[in-house]
Amino acid sequence: MELNYQTLGFKCGLEVHQQLEGKKLFCNCPTLNSGKEVDVRFERRLRAVAGETGEIDVAALHEMQKGKKFIYEANSEDTCLVEYDEEPPYPINKDALETALKVALLLNAKIIDEIQIMRKTVIDGSNVSGFQRTALVAVDGFIETSKGKVGIPTICLEEEAAQKGEEGNDYVKYRLDRLGIPLIEAATSADIRDNEHAKEAAAHIGMVLRSVEGVKRGLGTIRQDVNVSIEKGARTEIKGFQDLRSIPKVIDYEIHRQLESIKSGKKLSREVRKAEADFTTSFLRPLPGAARLYPETDVLPIKIDKKYLEGLKKSLPKLLSHKAEEFGEKYNLPENLAKEAISNDNFEIFVKKFRKLEPLTIANILINIPKEIKTRFKEDSSKLTANDFEEILGYLNDGKIAKEAVIDLLLKKIKNEKIDISGFKSVSGSELEAEIKKLIAEKPGLNAGGYMGLLMGKYRGKVDGKKIMELLNQHIKSQF
Repeated sequence: MELNYQTLGFKCGLEVHQQLEGKKLFCNCPTLNSGKEVDVRFERRLRAVAGETGEIDVAALHEMQKGKKFIYEANSEDTCLVEYDEEPPYPINKDALETALKVALLLNAKIIDEIQIMRKTVIDGSNVSGFQRTALVAVDGFIETSKGKVGIPTICLEEEAAQKGEEGNDYVKYRLDRLGIPLIEAATSADIRDNEHAKEAAAHIGMVLRSVEGVKRGLGTIRQDVNVSIEKGARTEIKGFQDLRSIPKVIDYEIHRQLESIKSGKKLSREVRKAEADFTTSFLRPLPGAARLYPETDVLPIKIDKKYLEGLKKSLPKLLSHKAEEFGEKYNLPENLAKEAISNDNFEIFVKKFRKLEPLTIANILINIPKEIKTRFKEDSSKLTANDFEEILGYLNDGKIAKEAVIDLLLKKIKNEKIDISGFKSVSGSELEAEIKKLIAEKPGLNAGGYMGLLMGKYRGKVDGKKIMELLNQHIKSQF
């Protein structure tokens, strides 16, 4: 069913979370998120406490009623007593704060003159203390998009949560290597007009974040939450997007889910849901509210000096979107491809990782091949994840497959088919030439198209069709 977002009373906002490099936010541990061998292990049970309003947050109460035990595992090289909640936090990481301030200025926001650290109740086990430290850094920002201005009312600097692992009926395991990594959260207002506009806004904010030094790059270092509601529906926060391309489909699913509930007379509740791989959503917990916040008494407020701020404004980096020409020259990309590659979260990561491949090859695989899959094969290329591209690029980088096999292997990924790369190994020029000579001798008199059909049937995904035709024409001419 075609959706009319305007008549539905559609409202949508984003929360974009970006990890930072360097040291953790409230201790001197590195932001490695390395997952080294476990040499620290302990257990906790958490209880919800009242926030500034004197009430216990509904989401915290929901988690507490599950009665689960939390098992924490870590490596002592990249965690310490602060993460274990056995030592008070250190003063805030000034490098991380400066990075957040630069991002806020690039998002046209007003910097808070005194930054107060707050505690946000979180008792799903992802924070050992039972709360997340967060600080409001700036307000009243905005970005310009193709469908108008999108406001960014708040930009925060906060601690990253622990990484969830194994879960049973009465326990959850967490790794603490990620806990405490500095995290910028930029939240938009409900100015987003439709599902594709949400994707555009998320991409723009991601581009701004990547324009600043000190921002982490790589899989899992940036994530988006989407808040959606319609008239007579309920605000729903959706977490766990695999990548930007899945945002429009998940939003559409959520709208249809709410419409079906309204039609059936069901009362919708404000809740947090998870974005699944098939673009559906599943219930996680009730939506938290203001009752979860209360002041952090272990970290002093930070005053922002006006002269320091003026200095930051004068030294802001150029946005990546304004550097497309330089980007294209750096990686030898045509202008149109450079504009798209500069906005792709994974392009530079894969260029650095797969050094045997030309940047142009990587850009084509990330940007142009998904378009070809959609138009030529009528398959949904948005199902492809960063991990899928990384796997196929790895095969190509190691010489295990021919470049021509990439599109076939990505199609198999979309269809969840088993991949056997042994059938996609590149064919040498001498082997191909020998096969052409043999074919012409066995089947004399065919035209080039006839020979080409037979050869492509045998070598599809193993060799470039242009190369086959070039050699074929040479040998057909030599017969006369």
